Amino acid sequence: MATIKLWFGRQNFHLLKSFLLLKIIAVVFAVLLFCEFLIYYLVIFRCNWPEVKIRAYDGKRETLEPVLKAMFLADTHLLGEVRGHWLDKLRREWQMERAFQTALWLLQPEVVFILGDIFDEGKWSSSQAWADDVERFHKMFRHPRHVQLKVVAGNHDIGFHYQMSTYRIKRFEEVFNRERLFSWKGINFVMVNSVALEGDGCNICSEAEAELIKISHKLNCSREQAHRSSWCGDGQLLPASAPILLQHFPLYRRSDANCSGEDAAPPEERGIPFKERYDALSREASQKLLWWLRPRLVLSGHTHSACEVLHGTGIPEVSVPSFSWRNRNNPSFIMGSMTPTEHALAKCYLPFEDTVLITYCGAAGFLVVLMFIHFGLLASPFLFGWQLLRKFKTM
Repeated sequence: MATIKLWFGRQNFHLLKSFLLLKIIAVVFAVLLFCEFLIYYLVIFRCNWPEVKIRAYDGKRETLEPVLKAMFLADTHLLGEVRGHWLDKLRREWQMERAFQTALWLLQPEVVFILGDIFDEGKWSSSQAWADDVERFHKMFRHPRHVQLKVVAGNHDIGFHYQMSTYRIKRFEEVFNRERLFSWKGINFVMVNSVALEGDGCNICSEAEAELIKISHKLNCSREQAHRSSWCGDGQLLPASAPILLQHFPLYRRSDANCSGEDAAPPEERGIPFKERYDALSREASQKLLWWLRPRLVLSGHTHSACEVLHGTGIPEVSVPSFSWRNRNNPSFIMGSMTPTEHALAKCYLPFEDTVLITYCGAAGFLVVLMFIHFGLLASPFLFGWQLLRKFKTM
């Protein structure tokens, strides 16, 4: 009889142990599913494409122009073999991959622009390390064929001016194309290698400026189609639309003092003066770009924080915050609805890293309490409540 009781006792113990294990597995699975997959859909689902204003002419609506849906993100900083810890790589790169793939699926953009600093160690990585980083990039930012992906070089991709070399620029352009002028649906995008706008007359800088002058010439000819000059030639004209300027370095500004918003630079950093050619383009290079290209909108990265400023005759510039948790707790990207004459921008926030960490900590605490209750080290809250209720009834 004692043997039978002992056998039943062991069976009950194994059942309770298995039941506890099932509870732990269920909680862990649910938390992982939420934090690593579902949270991206729940957050990005709230983002909507902005509506472009429709111009009115003589009280009647003009013929609707085709709208291009474009995503702009910046400063992904894929970690390299030198400074990248494997756990940091796993965590932050998974976050960017899930955010990007979810945004593609939910928002269906037609073109995606990444405004520089794709890699963290492109400025010094070896050939093998570069190949490994590029392979990881293509896996993370894979996209359907009908979605175009355009990339601008940043200082971490090819180095600052004093580190930049023809070799680094060439290997970057072999992967991401050296296209500087991109036109789609009547909209012109000019993608500038802003690292090369040092203005010191170096070979790379001179070539970059000469290329921009050629683009300026093409854009001017497209604007003057009605009064086409003989110096425009008989080549194919670009759409007669003021371009959108895309680059890594922001145009010259003194600091982020006039920037605001929850994803702007921290208040204690906003007043720190920018160094020309390091934190932003020089005043001279910025004036040249505005004069040569006459853009209607400028988008840039580099600062990892958001900012909106006006240049010259009211040309807006939007600094796009970093896309990575490594640089921000609250990363985001810009959604743009573009036509040849108008544009509208909206910001789409990604899940906050704090939210995910707090969820994991809460789940870990819940599991600890669950085990304490299971082993009788802590009274079950339901049992405690029932006893309290019975005590209250008998009073």
